[in-house]
Amino acid sequence: MRSRTPKVLHALCGRSMLGHVLAVAGDLHPGRLIVVVGQGREQMIPHIAEHAPDACVVVQPRQEGTGNAVRIALESVGQISGVVVVTLGDTPLLRSRTLADLVAAHHADENAVTALTARVPDPTGYGRIVLDDRGRISKIVEELDATPEQRAIDEINSGVFAFDGDLLADAVKRVATDNAKGEEYLTDVVAILHGDGHRAGLFRASDAAEVTGVNDRVQLARARRVYNDRVLNRWMLAGVTIVDPATTWIDAGVTLAADVEIGPGTQLEGRTVVETGARIGPGCSLADTSVAANATVTHSVCESARIGAGAVVGPFAHLGPGSEVPGSEEYRAGE
Repeated sequence: MRSRTPKVLHALCGRSMLGHVLAVAGDLHPGRLIVVVGQGREQMIPHIAEHAPDACVVVQPRQEGTGNAVRIALESVGQISGVVVVTLGDTPLLRSRTLADLVAAHHADENAVTALTARVPDPTGYGRIVLDDRGRISKIVEELDATPEQRAIDEINSGVFAFDGDLLADAVKRVATDNAKGEEYLTDVVAILHGDGHRAGLFRASDAAEVTGVNDRVQLARARRVYNDRVLNRWMLAGVTIVDPATTWIDAGVTLAADVEIGPGTQLEGRTVVETGARIGPGCSLADTSVAANATVTHSVCESARIGAGAVVGPFAHLGPGSEVPGSEEYRAGE
């Protein structure tokens, strides 16, 4: 990322990448939420405490692979029986529904491990899924260690898994480092469990974008566009008019009522709330601002402000933190 900010703390649509992943993991209502941190932990640990105060934070002193991270986590918290779901901090587009479906498939197929996979037109950079003659995963090969034939495989590993916790605790101790990076790969656990005669299955994501990792600011911008489009579509289907989706940005924490209209060139940030019939835009930026029913805001910047029912703000107004605009006489009389 070429940044002083740890990669997973870079934001899209009002949350850090890690914040998105924590929210999705929280939707599963896990018995225990464990976050492994390494470089940049001085910034990450306070962030986790703010967004997931019940999470257990485990420090990985040296970045020696995903298998090493999981092994250290289990050594720190102890063996976990039941299903252990492993996900990554740089996959902010993963949906909670997909993660829940992965766990359901893991249970239904009685697998020791179930990998979340995707089919992609260009698998460059990803581990490849190698199947046995029964259509189960025999191993996952990282690109640097893959043969030309394996690199031609278009089914990729997302890095997200559901494991049998007891089997994982044993297998992760047997992961070797004889690979191109000299690291402990979590993907090697799949081959270990398959070699032990256990079932290793896959659940294929319907949308490959969900498993896309973010490694630079170009990829972050793409992910931001995809996530914002999801947010806009959800609000439009809920009865909100968005005149120009291409120039409208809405954070994940914003709340909109039916029959709200959002004009072009508008950005709604933080915990902004807009009530029924209000019109925002064009050319507005609202952060942590409440807008009551039937108010109108045009070409204005509002920060932590309160706008009353039927009020008119703008054009070219700036409401700073704590500002309040009373509702119109008509709407106040009807209260």
